Amino acid sequence: MIDAARNQLQRLLAAAARLLGGHGLLLLTLAAGLIPALLLTFAAAEVYDAVVEEDGVAGLDQPVLEAAIAVRSPALDTAVTWLTNLGGTVGLPLIAAAAVLALCWWKRSWTPLLLVATAAAGSLLLTVAGKSIVGRLRPPLDDAVPPYEYSASFPSGHSLNSMAVIGTLAYLLVIYLRSRRARIAVITGAALFIAAIGLSRVYLGHHWLTDVLVAWTLGLAWLAIIITVHQVLRRRRAAGPA
Repeated sequence: MIDAARNQLQRLLAAAARLLGGHGLLLLTLAAGLIPALLLTFAAAEVYDAVVEEDGVAGLDQPVLEAAIAVRSPALDTAVTWLTNLGGTVGLPLIAAAAVLALCWWKRSWTPLLLVATAAAGSLLLTVAGKSIVGRLRPPLDDAVPPYEYSASFPSGHSLNSMAVIGTLAYLLVIYLRSRRARIAVITGAALFIAAIGLSRVYLGHHWLTDVLVAWTLGLAWLAIIITVHQVLRRRRAAGPA
């Protein structure tokens, strides 16, 4: 089914190229990426509004935190803390650096380094700006698992950064790998990792649920832009001189 869908997409792109020409196809590719990015940004804004007005999806914050507290145990707290550290300021850069080195060596290209560095820089900027603008308090320390964190809560940096960085690495592997099973495994693994990091923040009481939700949507929007720009550049190189 996936092969059939990919073949159909390739035929549609070929038809679009014949109809629109090289520049038209580039514009189509750009629109295909930027429209989802705009929609995701709008979704993030809606979550932000709910947080500010303390209604809508923000109403789930306290019940979800209470549910997390109810299932905690010393062993599970330790395991989830180790997991969340993989998406932190030490774990994620180490994972990203190792993956980028391997990809650059494999493809003999600096593209993985440029894309992942761009993803990380953009997600960090979004995190810092969001925390500064919103200034939301984290859940009470009495409801959190140590070590405690004291920076602003909205959005979740772990969630946003893992979405952008791991998402970019997964995208690169998907376009590099030939095996359909390998691609499915990469997408599934990346999605599970990103979801686990985000949910770990809620479980530990380091973030509210809406902090994670807005981080995921912003991260997806930024990822859509990165992928779009890369695809436009690839198609431009493939098309050759205008």
